[in-house]
Amino acid sequence: MELAHSLLLNEEAYNQLGEFQKAEFIFEWLQFLEKLLPVTSRADIRENQKKLVEQLTSLLNNSPGPPTRRLIAKNLAVLYSTGDTFSVYQTIDKCNELIRSKDDSPSYLPTKLAAVVCLGYLYKKLGRILGNSFTDTVGNVLKAMKNAESQGRYEIMLSLQNILNGLGAAAIPCHRDIYKAARSCLTDRSMAVRCAAAKCLLELQNEAVFMWSTDLDSVVTLCFKSFEGSNYDVRLAVSKLLGTVLARALTSKQTTASTRHNFRRVSLEEVMELLGTGFLRGSCGFLRASGDMLKGTSSVSRDVRVGVTQAYVVLVSTLGAQWLERNFSAFLSHILDLVSQSHPKAIQSQTDAIGCRRCVSFILQATVGGLLGEKAQIAAAKEICQAIWKLKKVVDAAMSDSNLETRISTTDVTASQHVLVCALQELGSLIHGLGTTAAPLLQDSSTVALPSYVSLLLDRCIERLSVLKSSPEAVTGYSFAVAALLGAVKHSPLGIPHGKGKVIMTVAEDLLCSASQNSRISLQRTQAGWLLIAALMTLGPAVVQHHLPRMLLLWKCIFPSSPKDLETEKTRGDSFTWQVTLEGRAGALCAIKSFVSHCAGLLTDEVVQRLLPPLPSAVDLLTQLSSINKSYGNSVKTSSTAYRHKLYELLAVLPPKTYEGSFCPVLKELVADLTVPDSQIDASTFLLPPLCHENDLLLLGPLLQDTDHRFIEEQLLLGNSIAGGSLEYDPYSIYEKVAKGDSVPKPLPPVLSVISAATRLFGVMFSHVAESHRLQVLEQLLNSIKQTKGSRQQIVQLNVVSAFSTSLKHLANCKGSLGPEEVRRSALTLVMGALESNNPLLRCAAAECLARLAQVVSDSAFTAGLAQVSFDKLKSARDVVSRTGHSLALGCLYRYLGGIGSTQHLNACVGILYTLSQDSTSPDVQAWALHSLSLIVDLAGPLYHVHVEPTLSLVLTLLLTVPPTYAEVHQSLGRCLNALITTLGPELQGSSTTVSALRTSCLLACAVMQDNPDCLVQAQAISCLQQLHMFAPRHVNLSSLVSCLCEILLDNSVLVNLCSSYLLLRRAVVACLRQLVQREAAEVSEYAVALVKESREDFTPADVNIREIGLEGALLGLLDKELDQRLCQDIKETLTHMLTSMAVEKLSFWLKLCKDVLAASADFNTVASVDTTQEEETAKADDASVLTSDSDERFHPFSNPRWSTRVFAAECVCKIISQCENAGSAHFDITLAQERKQRDSRDDFLVLHLADLIRMAFMAATDHSDQLRLSGLQTLLIVVRKFAAVPEPEFPGHVILEQYQANVGAALRPAFAPETPPDVTAKACQVCSAWIASGVVSDLNDLRRVHQLLVSSLVKVQAGKEAQSQQYNESTSTMEILAVLKAWAEVYIVAVEKQKNQCDAHNHCLKTAHSAEESYRDVTSSASGLLDLVQADLGTLSKLWLAALQDFALLTLPSEYASQLPAEGGTFYTAETIENARPHYYNSWALILYATALWLTSTGFVIVDPDEGVTNLSRPVTPTTMCQDSSTRPLVKSPEDVNTDRFHLILGISVEFLCSPRSDAAMENIIACLRALQTLFDVPWPRSKIGGDQELGVELLNVLHRLILTRESPDIQLAALEVVRLILFAAQEHVKEKRRSAEVDDGAAEKETLPEFGEGKDTGGLVPGKSLVFATLELCVCILVRQLPQLNPKLTCSPAVQSGKHLLLSEDGIRLVAAALVILSDVPAICSPEGSVSVLPTILYLIVGVLKETAVKLQDGQLPLTVAASLQALKGLLSSPMARAEKSRTAWTDLLRSALVTVLDCWDQVDGLIQELDEVSLLTAVTVFVMSTSPEVTTIECLQNRCIEKFKITLDSKDPLVQYKCYQLLHSIFQHPNKTVSYPYIHSLAPSIVGKLQEAEKAKPENAAELQVIQEGIKVVTALTATAEEEHRPHLVACLLPILISFLLDENALFSATNSAKNLHEFALQNLMQIGPQYSSVFKKLMASSPTMKARLESAVKGNQESIKVKTAKHAKNPGKSSSIQLKTNFL
Repeated sequence: MELAHSLLLNEEAYNQLGEFQKAEFIFEWLQFLEKLLPVTSRADIRENQKKLVEQLTSLLNNSPGPPTRRLIAKNLAVLYSTGDTFSVYQTIDKCNELIRSKDDSPSYLPTKLAAVVCLGYLYKKLGRILGNSFTDTVGNVLKAMKNAESQGRYEIMLSLQNILNGLGAAAIPCHRDIYKAARSCLTDRSMAVRCAAAKCLLELQNEAVFMWSTDLDSVVTLCFKSFEGSNYDVRLAVSKLLGTVLARALTSKQTTASTRHNFRRVSLEEVMELLGTGFLRGSCGFLRASGDMLKGTSSVSRDVRVGVTQAYVVLVSTLGAQWLERNFSAFLSHILDLVSQSHPKAIQSQTDAIGCRRCVSFILQATVGGLLGEKAQIAAAKEICQAIWKLKKVVDAAMSDSNLETRISTTDVTASQHVLVCALQELGSLIHGLGTTAAPLLQDSSTVALPSYVSLLLDRCIERLSVLKSSPEAVTGYSFAVAALLGAVKHSPLGIPHGKGKVIMTVAEDLLCSASQNSRISLQRTQAGWLLIAALMTLGPAVVQHHLPRMLLLWKCIFPSSPKDLETEKTRGDSFTWQVTLEGRAGALCAIKSFVSHCAGLLTDEVVQRLLPPLPSAVDLLTQLSSINKSYGNSVKTSSTAYRHKLYELLAVLPPKTYEGSFCPVLKELVADLTVPDSQIDASTFLLPPLCHENDLLLLGPLLQDTDHRFIEEQLLLGNSIAGGSLEYDPYSIYEKVAKGDSVPKPLPPVLSVISAATRLFGVMFSHVAESHRLQVLEQLLNSIKQTKGSRQQIVQLNVVSAFSTSLKHLANCKGSLGPEEVRRSALTLVMGALESNNPLLRCAAAECLARLAQVVSDSAFTAGLAQVSFDKLKSARDVVSRTGHSLALGCLYRYLGGIGSTQHLNACVGILYTLSQDSTSPDVQAWALHSLSLIVDLAGPLYHVHVEPTLSLVLTLLLTVPPTYAEVHQSLGRCLNALITTLGPELQGSSTTVSALRTSCLLACAVMQDNPDCLVQAQAISCLQQLHMFAPRHVNLSSLVSCLCEILLDNSVLVNLCSSYLLLRRAVVACLRQLVQREAAEVSEYAVALVKESREDFTPADVNIREIGLEGALLGLLDKELDQRLCQDIKETLTHMLTSMAVEKLSFWLKLCKDVLAASADFNTVASVDTTQEEETAKADDASVLTSDSDERFHPFSNPRWSTRVFAAECVCKIISQCENAGSAHFDITLAQERKQRDSRDDFLVLHLADLIRMAFMAATDHSDQLRLSGLQTLLIVVRKFAAVPEPEFPGHVILEQYQANVGAALRPAFAPETPPDVTAKACQVCSAWIASGVVSDLNDLRRVHQLLVSSLVKVQAGKEAQSQQYNESTSTMEILAVLKAWAEVYIVAVEKQKNQCDAHNHCLKTAHSAEESYRDVTSSASGLLDLVQADLGTLSKLWLAALQDFALLTLPSEYASQLPAEGGTFYTAETIENARPHYYNSWALILYATALWLTSTGFVIVDPDEGVTNLSRPVTPTTMCQDSSTRPLVKSPEDVNTDRFHLILGISVEFLCSPRSDAAMENIIACLRALQTLFDVPWPRSKIGGDQELGVELLNVLHRLILTRESPDIQLAALEVVRLILFAAQEHVKEKRRSAEVDDGAAEKETLPEFGEGKDTGGLVPGKSLVFATLELCVCILVRQLPQLNPKLTCSPAVQSGKHLLLSEDGIRLVAAALVILSDVPAICSPEGSVSVLPTILYLIVGVLKETAVKLQDGQLPLTVAASLQALKGLLSSPMARAEKSRTAWTDLLRSALVTVLDCWDQVDGLIQELDEVSLLTAVTVFVMSTSPEVTTIECLQNRCIEKFKITLDSKDPLVQYKCYQLLHSIFQHPNKTVSYPYIHSLAPSIVGKLQEAEKAKPENAAELQVIQEGIKVVTALTATAEEEHRPHLVACLLPILISFLLDENALFSATNSAKNLHEFALQNLMQIGPQYSSVFKKLMASSPTMKARLESAVKGNQESIKVKTAKHAKNPGKSSSIQLKTNFL
C-alpha cells in the first residue's frame, strides 16, 4: 500500500495486482491524493496536471464503486481549482458524453454514475468559472433522469444539489426545470431518492424565490405527499425542507423589484394553517379531501402526521429561541387547537386522539423544552397555565375543581379533554425539568418536581376528596391526583410525613366501605379506594408495615370465601354489579401486586400465608369470565379484561410454589388468551423487542432504535389500528415508575396488555409445570396455529412464540431442562415455523428463541442438528424470508453456546454466509447474512483467526461496491468490521507485513464508512476507529479523527433538534471522545481548537465560538442542550477526564468556564449586591423583561444554562480544587504563588483566583434551584476548609479569607430562612460551623453574624417535634436537628481546643519570660470569646447532645432488642421513620460525643443539686463509702447515678463503635471517638470508675487493641495509646488508693500481713482476658512489633530480619514507639510484687530491645528519640518501688542483672556491627543501671568489671563527641552517693582521665568539639576533688593545677592563638581563680616549687586584666562585640 502514496498513480504497481486489490489500491491512492493536493505547490500540480487528469478520467471508465467515484470527483475538482482550468471543458464534455451513452447494461452503470457525480463536484468547486456550460449539462442530466433507475435518480439529485450549490444565483435559468424534476423524485418509490430530492430542493430554495412565495402551497402539498409511506430518513429530510421553506417564507424581506408585484408577505397564521391542514387532513388535495369527508372515510395516515410534527419542530428551531419567546402564545394556541373540538376528525377514534396528543406533546417538548432557557421556560409555563384556566372555564361545573382530574376523564369525553391532557403533560414535564427553579410559578399551578409541595397538595386533594365524595368525577379525579403524588414521592429526596399514610389508608377504607351505599358512584369509589391503597404501597416497607393488617383484611373480604359463594354470585348479579365487582377485584389484585413489588422486605412466610387464601377463588372467577361476558355482553367486557390483566400480573410476581394448585386452570386460560386473540391486533412491536437481542434489532431499521424522535416515531411501528400507550388505558399505572425517557407512564391498550401479561405469566409457569404437561400444552399451541388462517394465523403464531421464548428465558435462568425428546420436537416445530414468517421482527425473535432452545437442551448433537437444518434450508431456498431467518439463526446459535467447538462447523457457517452476503439481488439477505457473520466473528474467539483475512477483504470489497442507497447493508458491514477489529485486538500493534496489511485494510474500511451519507454508518465508523485507537493508538491519526468528531458535534450544537438528528451518531462521537481524552486530553483539546482556526469560516456556527471556550466549553454547551440521559452522562465523564488531566495547567480557562456557566444563571446578573432586599427588587425587575431577550448575548458563551448544567459546573469547581491540592502547595500559599508567578507569568495558582471561587460558590448557594444551592454550599465548605489557614502577606496575623466574610455570611443567610428545605439548611449548618471553627474571623462582632444563624436554628430545634412543619418526612427534621447539633459541637470543640492551646502557650510564655503580653492578650480574648459565645447556650446544648446520643445508642442496638425500643421513637426521631433516620445519626454522632465528653469533663462531673449545694464527685469513692445499703437510696436519681449513666452512655457508644467500625467509617469519627475517651479519663471521677472496674478496663483495652490492628493510620494509633495510658493511670490511682486505705484501716501493727493489692496477688499469675496488665502488654507488643519486627523472637530466626541492618523509623513510628514505652514502664505499678516479677522479663526485653534496635549514630551526636524514650522508660522501671519491696527484691535483682548483661552483650556482637551501634546510647543505659538500681545489682565483681571495661574503651574513642558524653556520664557515676558503687569506677578510670588531660597540653585542641572534651574532663577531675576524702585531696589538686596552668598562654601567644586555644586559656584561668583560693596551701606550695608555672600564671592574669581594660574602652565605641565573649566567659 505504501506504493500508492504518490502524486501520480503508480501504474506498474497497479498492474501487478489482482482485481480486488486494484480497487483497494486505487482507493488508497485517491485518499492520499485528497490529502496531498491542497498542500502541494501550484507549480508541481501544473507540471503533472495533464497526466493526472488522464489517470483520473480513465478511472471513470473502470466502473468505480460509490466511494471511489466520489473521491475521483473530489480530486478532479480540487485539481482544477488549484491548477489550470483550461482543460476542464474537455472533462465536462467527456462526462456528458458518458451520460448520453446508450449503453444500458448493468456493468456500464457505475461509469455513468461516476460521470454524474463528477459533474456535481466540478460545478460545486468551480462554480461560476464554468460560465454558461451549465445549461447544457443540466439539460443533459435531466434528460438522462427520465429513464434512469433508482441509483441513477439518487445520484442525479445529489449532483444537481452540488451544481446549485456551486452556481448560486447564476443558476436561475434552470431553477424551474430542476424544480419539476425534483418534484417527481420527492414522491419516488425509492426512499433514498426521496431523501436526495429533499436535499436538492433544500439547496434550491436558497435562490429560488418562487418556492416560498408563489408556489408555497404546492411545495407544502408536495411535502405532505412525500411523507406518505415514507421511512424515518425521508421524514427527517422532507420535514427539514418543509420547515425551512416555511421559515423562509415567514422571515423574508421583499426581494428584488422584479418579483415585487407577485410577492405577498406570508403571515404566521397562514403558515400555521398550512401545516395544520397537513396534520389534520393529510396529503390528499384540498378538494378531494372534502369529498372524502362527506363519505366520512378519510383518516390521515400516520406517517404524514408524524412528518408534519417534525416539520413544526424544524420550523420553530430554524426561527430560533427568541422568535419562540416572542410568539409563544400564538404558537401555543395553534398547537393546542390541533387536538381541540374544532377538528373532530383528528380525534374521532381513541387511537387517533392518542396519536395526535403524542405529536402535540412532542412539538411542545422539543420546542419549549429544547430551545428555551430557564427564564423563558417559566414564562412559557405561565402561558400554558393560562390556556388551562381558559379551558377549565369551558369544562362543566362538576369538573371545575382542579386541573388534575381531567387528565383522565374517560367517563365523559368532554370536548376539550385532549387539549387539557397535552397542556398538562407539557406543564408537568416543564416543571419537572426546571426542578425547584420553578418556585415562582406556584401561584398558579402545582406539580411533583417541587418536594416542598407534595404533602401540601396531598392534603388539599384528600380534603377535596372527602368534601366531594358524592361527585363521581371528583372522586375519580382526586384519587388519581393522590395516586400520582404518592407515586412521585420516591423522586423527592425529602419524602412526606409518615402520618399521611394513615390518612390515605383511612380515606381508602372509607371509600371502599361506602361504595355500596350509592349505586351512582359505587364504581368510582371502589376504583378510587383500591387505587389509593395500591399507590400507598409505593412508599415502601417502612410505611406499609403499619397498615398491613388492615390491607390484608380488605383483601380477604373482597373475594368469595368458597366456590359455593361464587356460584351464588353468578346467579344473583346483573351487569352493573358485575362491573363494580370486577373493578373492585381488579383493584385489589393490583394493590397486592404493588405490595409484592414495592415491599419485598415484608413478604415473610406468615404474610405470604395470609395472602394465599383468596387466590383459588380469584382463579375460579377467571375461569368463569367468558361465561359472564356472554351473559352480560359488552358492558362488562372492559372490567373483565382489566381483571384478567391484573390477575396475570399478580401471579407473575408471586413465587410459583404458592399457587401450584391452580396451575392447570390458569394455563388453560393462558393458552386460550394466546391463541384466540379477540382482536386483529398485531402486537409484535410490543411483545417481541424485549425477546430479541438488542443487537439484532439493528437489522430492523431505525424505528426500533433510540432516535431523537422516538416519542412520535413509535406510533409508526404499530399497525394502523392501535396507537401508542396512553394513561387512560390503565389508570392504575399512574403511580408506577415511568419508563426511561417518558414523562408520563404509557400503559398499552387493555387487549394488548392482557396478551403481554399472559406471555410473561406463561413464561413463569411453563418452566414450573411437569414435563408431561408441557408436551400437551405445546401440542395444543401448535394445533391452534394450524387451525387459524391468514393474518389471524400470524398473530396467533406471534403470541405463541413470544410466550414460549419467555419460558425458555426462565428455564435458562434457573438452569432447568426442557424435557424428553417429544417436547423438544414440538418445540422445534413451533420455532421453525416462525423462522419463516413474513414478519421480520418475528423471524428475529424466532432465531433468538432457537438459540435459547439449544441453550436449554444443551446437547451438542441437538445443536449440530439445528445448524444442519439451517444449512440445508439455506442451500436450497431461494426466497428472501427463509434465507434471512436461517442465516440469523446460525449467528444466534453461537451467541448462547460460545464457540460450537468444531472448526468444520465454523467453516461451513462462514462459507454459506460469505455466499449469501454477496447476493447483490437482495440487500436484505446481504444485511442479515453479514449481521450473522459479525456475531460469529465476535463469538468464535481464537478459532476465527484463520478467516480474518478473507473476511476483511470481503467487507472491504462490499464497502467499495454496495450502493450507498442500501444503508442497512453498510450498517451490517460496519458491525462485521467492528467484530474483526475486536478479534484482532492488541495484535494490531504488530509490525509484520500481514498485520500492517490488515491494519491498513481496517483503516481504509473506516475511511469508506466515514464518507457514507448514512448517519448510522458514520457512527459505526467512529466506533471502529475508537476500537482501533484502543488497540493500536499510534496508527490512528488523532488530529483527523478529532476534527471529524468535532465537526459532527458542532454541527449538532447549532440546533440540537435538526442536524445529525441521529442520536446514535452523537452517542458514538461522545463515547469516542471519552475514550480519547482518557489518554490524550491535552492533544484532543488542542486539535479541536486548531481545527477551528484553520477551517473555513462558514463552518463555525454562530453560537459556539470554540476558539474562546475550547472543546470543553463546546461540550458544556452541548450538555446543556442535550436531553438524552446516556449522552449527558458520557459528556460529563469526558469533561471530568479532561478536567483531571488538564485543570491544573489550564486553571484560569477552566475556572472561567465554570464561572460563565454559573454566572449565566437565571436571576443573578446582580450577584455582587450582598443586600438581600436589593436582590429581590432586581429579581422583580428582571421578571418583567423575561420575554424580551437580553442584549448582551455576545458576551455570554452560555445563554441561560439549565440548573443541572450549573450543578455540574459547581461540582467541577470542587474537582478543580482537589486536583490543585494534589498538584502542589503553591496553590494554597499566596506568597509562594505570587513569587512563582513573577518568575514565570504563565504559571497559574488557585489561590490567586480565590475571589472567583468565593463568588461562584456564592452565586450557586443563593440560586432558586435547591440542587444548585446544595452544590454551592458544598463548594463554599471546601473553599473554607482548604483556604482557612492561608495567611495574608500584607497584613501579618490575618488570613486571606477574612476579606470575604460578608460574602460568606450573605451566602449562608438565605439557607436559614423558614421556607428553606431541610437538606439545604443542614448543609448550611455544616458550612457555618466550618467557618466559625476555621478561625478565619477573630473579631467576635464579625463572628456574631454567622453565629446568630446557628442560634436561630437552635431555637427551632428546641421547639421540638410538635413545631416541625408537616411538609416533609419526619426523618428530614431529624437530619436538620442533628446537623445543627453537630455544627454546635464542632464549634464548641474548636473553642475548647483553642483555649487549651492558649493556656499552654501562656504557661510557655511565662517560662521563657519574653514579654509578648499584648499579642497574647488578643489571642486569648478571641478564644475565650468564642467559648463565651457557646457558653450562653451550653445548658440547652448539653441536654440536646445527651438526648441525641441516647437516640443513637438506641438505634445501634442489634435487631433482637427491637422490642425494647421506646414505642413513640426517640427524642429526635419517630418510631416509623427509624430506618431513614439512622444514616443521619451515623453522620453526626462522633462530634456530638466528643463535645459532650468535653462538656462533662469541663464541669468535672459536678452537678449542681439544689439540696446539697455542690456535690463534688471529683474525689474517687473509697471502698469504705461503697458499702452503704442500697435499699436506702432515694428514688430520685442521685447525681452519682446520673453521672454513672452518662459515663456509661459515652463509654458504651464508643466501645460499640470502636469494636467494629465499618470499613467505610470516616477517620474523623474514629479520632473524635478516641478523643472523647481521652477527655473523659482526663478527670478523676471517671478514672475512678474505670480503675475500680477491671473488666471494663480490660474490655476497653481489647477494643483498642483490635482498632490498632485494623487501622494503619498513625493518628488513630497515637490517640488509642493515649487512652491506654490514661486507663493505666486510672488503675494505678485505684491501686494506690486501696493501699492507702488499707494502711489507714489496719494500722502499722500488723504490717507484715498486709493484703497484696495489684494484679498477680500472691501467686504472680495473670489470666489473659481478665488481666489489665496482660491486655496492656499485648497492645504495646503489637505496636512495637509492627514498628520494629526484629523484636519478635519468632521472626528473628527468619532470614528476612537476619540482616541486622537498622531500620530507620518514620516520624510517626518514632512517636508510637515512644508512647508504647512510656506505658510499659508504668505497668509494674499496678502489679502486686509477685505480679511485677512475672511481667518484668517481658518489659525489660522490650525496652532493651528497642534500645538495641534503634541505637544508631545520628549526625549531630543527638540521642535518637526512641533511645531517649527507652532510657526514660528504663529509668522509670529501675526506680520502681517493686525493686525494693521485700517480696520481689531478689527476683528483680536477678532479672535486672540479666538485663544489664544483655545491654553489655550488645557490644560484643560479631560481624563488625559495632561501628553502627551508638556506644553513647549503650553507655547511657549502663549508667542508668548503675545510678538507678540498688547497689547489689551492679556491684557484683564480674558485672562491674565489664562496665568499667566499656567505659575504658569509650574513653579511648577517636570521636570527641563520644568522649565528651563519656565524661559526662562518668561525672554522674563518680558522684554516686554510695561509695561501693562509685569507688571502683574512680579507681579504674580517674588515672586515665588525668592522663588524657596531661596529653592535651602538647596537642592543643583543634576545634570546638575537642575543646568541649577537655573542659568536661577538667570538670570531672574538679568534681572528683570535691568528693574525695580529705587526706587525698591535696594530691588531686596537685595533679590538676599543672594541667590547668599548662593551658594558659602568654600575651604574644594569646594574640596569635586559635579560637579554641583562647577559649581554653580563659576557661583554665577561671578554674584557677576558683581552685586557688579553695586549696590555698597546696596552691602556694606548687607555685613555690615551680617558678615557670608561676611566671606563666602571672603573665596570664596580667594579660587578662589588660584585656578587660581594653574591652571596656572598646565597649564605649563598639557596644556590639562584647556579647559573644561575655557568653563564653560566662560558661559555668
